[in-house]
Amino acid sequence: MSPLDRRHFLVAATTATALAALPAAAQAAPAVPAPTTAEDYADVLDLHGVPAVAYPGDADDNNPVTVFADLGAWHAYALPTVEDTAAHGGFTGPLYIAQEYPWWLSSGFSRIEVSEHGQPLDLSAGAPPRLNALPGRLRQSYDLGAGLTLRLDLCFAGNRSALVRANLTNTASTPRTLAVSWTGTLLRPAEQPQHAALALGATGTGVAVDFARVREVWDFLTDGTERFEITHASAVRTTVDGDSYRTVLSAPLTLAPGRARSLDWVESYTFTAAERTREAATVDRALTAPDEVRAANAARWHGYLDGATEGVPADRRRTAVKCVQTLVTNWRSPAGRIRHDAVTPSLSNKWFNGVWAWDTWKQAVGTARFAPELAAAQIRAMFDHQIQPDSPTRPQDAGMIPDCIFYNDPSTGGGNWNERNSKPPLAAWAVWEVYRHGGDSAFLRELYPQLTAYQAWWYRNRDHAHDGLAEYGATVDPGNAAAEDCRQAAAWESGMDNAPRFDAALGAAVVQNRAADGTLLGYSLTQHSVDLNAYLAADKRHLATIAQTLGDRTAATRLRAEADAVDAAVRASMYDPATGWFHDTDLATGARLTARGRGIEGAVPLWSGTATRAQAATVRARLLDPAEFGTRLPFPTVSRSSPYFDPEGYWRGLVWLDQAYFALEGLRRYGFTADAGDLTARLLAVAGGLTQDAPLSENYNALTGAARNSPNFSWSAALLLPLLRG
Repeated sequence: MSPLDRRHFLVAATTATALAALPAAAQAAPAVPAPTTAEDYADVLDLHGVPAVAYPGDADDNNPVTVFADLGAWHAYALPTVEDTAAHGGFTGPLYIAQEYPWWLSSGFSRIEVSEHGQPLDLSAGAPPRLNALPGRLRQSYDLGAGLTLRLDLCFAGNRSALVRANLTNTASTPRTLAVSWTGTLLRPAEQPQHAALALGATGTGVAVDFARVREVWDFLTDGTERFEITHASAVRTTVDGDSYRTVLSAPLTLAPGRARSLDWVESYTFTAAERTREAATVDRALTAPDEVRAANAARWHGYLDGATEGVPADRRRTAVKCVQTLVTNWRSPAGRIRHDAVTPSLSNKWFNGVWAWDTWKQAVGTARFAPELAAAQIRAMFDHQIQPDSPTRPQDAGMIPDCIFYNDPSTGGGNWNERNSKPPLAAWAVWEVYRHGGDSAFLRELYPQLTAYQAWWYRNRDHAHDGLAEYGATVDPGNAAAEDCRQAAAWESGMDNAPRFDAALGAAVVQNRAADGTLLGYSLTQHSVDLNAYLAADKRHLATIAQTLGDRTAATRLRAEADAVDAAVRASMYDPATGWFHDTDLATGARLTARGRGIEGAVPLWSGTATRAQAATVRARLLDPAEFGTRLPFPTVSRSSPYFDPEGYWRGLVWLDQAYFALEGLRRYGFTADAGDLTARLLAVAGGLTQDAPLSENYNALTGAARNSPNFSWSAALLLPLLRG
């Protein structure tokens, strides 16, 4: 399956199954003390597990071991389990990204061994180990018995390097003389040519793995310049035997009673020699001033936690911290064609290690609450690739933001890059939210003309009838050679890929859009989409607010008037009194497409402020109705009463937290605050894993609450953050 098939058209099996009776609604959680320290947030996610093979994916291409990364690093780690004693003494991994695809380098590449009198010591001789994930770091604590303890701590020193410390403490009454070594073995990919891509070798300060050039477009991409390297602060000697190595501390350690000794090393993963040259300063600082690096890490994470938990009730704060950890682990720093720090959908899924447009807009809204600079950077990462008027390949798309970008574009063999379509226009909302939390007016000035160009593109290239209402569509692109290709790309452009309203069997088709001189500009679906036009109205209002803030009152007045006109058109043409819902309309006849059933997109006019109060009241009734959208887990993407409802059908009945967010905020906007509060509490209680240590998921079964599809999903984390405040 290609990555675009996976990302845009993941349709679960539709075999009908009998559903057991649903349990009663969860009761409200009792009041709990507010967490106050990083230790209070230990293990908000279960990061324990050890891989047996190099490819991390299950049948759905999901990595069953949740990992931790920070600062945009392209490698990540987990913790061993208490039961897996053979893995003790090292952090699971690393998991590295071969430009676009995650692989395990080892089950535990750097495992420490402590020996006395020539005999290895049992790390858990005194008591079972404590293996914990804390905000911003991983920790392992071992009791070796007889008054000797070992603690391992891992945090990131930079966007290419992790700093690891081993601290040995002697609490006995006699001195201890210890030998220390590290061992590791590669996990090689099973298939060629990637199997032969890894070369293990000793260095003067540790060990390194160099990568050969491999261009397996759908599995493994390297340029032959990548390296994973361990650099020790202390003098060491390394020997290599095939795929295994041993590094030995050159001199034994003698610990007097009551004394401790720390050993520090850095584990770096870089793509190019130029990166390694730049990273040398980070490695040097981490090894010469490790306490300063660790203190800076703790301070940064303290700021993250303060921002994310501000205003959040005590019993929801662990979930808020889980959201932060999810977003930070999915953060990737600039590399390849990704020019700014960005947040990917999920490091846990093979296909989700690029940057998507509407994921970015939503992720930025959540990230702005604890890291406004990162939120701004990820928006820039998408606008770096905004199509320019002088584009040699698609000048007709000037202003457009591509669907998704990756490390590689097509010129360097990337198959995941997609310019066949754009994504829903939520960028101005994201920019305003970043400004609202960060206060950087220069960021507003920088993005304002780019946002304006993006808005203009929608009306130039996606308003087929020139009536002020836009349609989802497709670009002039080699991937859109046939009408069915264009229809598929248009469905992708909505983000709601396989929703019934885009089914060819239900009449979804495309028409050409041409400029006055006959130039083909692209394609539009033969329907006005209610969510798109509500988003565009909201986009205009946010642009107006940005213009007003920057002193452009004329533009602000014009944009507000345009937003009002879009609102009026949506209210008049898309609201159906008979069904009490907003629907897409036929492009040619204007008829409301009610036969395709009610979709959650019909609630977006509440979020955008487009609906009248009377219309909002009828939408509210449908959102609360258990036979419609008030399912056990509320807000399925297709109404339960629809003939096309499928509780496992991706955008045909699963619950997505972004759409739940829009529905809840829409209810609040129209004064239905009690309903919104009750539904938020139900969402948190029923959706699988939100309040436990399981990962946040891409979507959820509306009838059972079971987590579905990709784990550790960024926009779920991002839009949970504002919802947790209520």
